[in-house]
Amino acid sequence: MAQIKPKELRKQDPNKIRQTLFDLRSELSKIAGDAQRGIVKKDVGKIRRIRKDVAAVLTVMHERGISE
Repeated sequence: MAQIKPKELRKQDPNKIRQTLFDLRSELSKIAGDAQRGIVKKDVGKIRRIRKDVAAVLTVMHERGISE
């Protein structure tokens, strides 16, 4: 999955943005949990990218006044 661009998010409807946020948070918790338990080696780059994507989604949501 490529990095999410705020420009692309601004074109999406609010429900799609909420779903994107939910998907990113689910993926982040799974990867972080697996890394914490030692199931997979820490993929710091992927974790960092997902955290930045979550921040971009939240920024667009706040700009547009969309509730979580």
